[in-house]
Amino acid sequence: MEIREVVKELDLEVFVEGKTASVNGGYVSDLLSDVMANADEGALWITLQRHMNIIAVAQLKKLPAVLITGGAQPEKDVRERSLKEGLWLLGSRECSFAAAGKLYSLLKRG
Repeated sequence: MEIREVVKELDLEVFVEGKTASVNGGYVSDLLSDVMANADEGALWITLQRHMNIIAVAQLKKLPAVLITGGAQPEKDVRERSLKEGLWLLGSRECSFAAAGKLYSLLKRG
């Protein structure tokens, strides 16, 4: 599913608009090592983390977007790096559990 559609359907805040991309699944984790070991390419990463390392991990795993939950805001340098790399940086006031459930339902509907 095209990422713009995911953003619209889940009413997500866009901190940084990245390159045109598709989302083929999701991965929820706050442990960078877990994401590096287990996230599938093309997944939307859902996390509470908001520091610079999320950009590096997303690039490494070829994830099109990072969704920061709980109403947390990424720092300015994280936004700037995300923009430079063409990575979508999104936000939600909901907890990771709720955001993941909504993404799962949306992707199942297709």
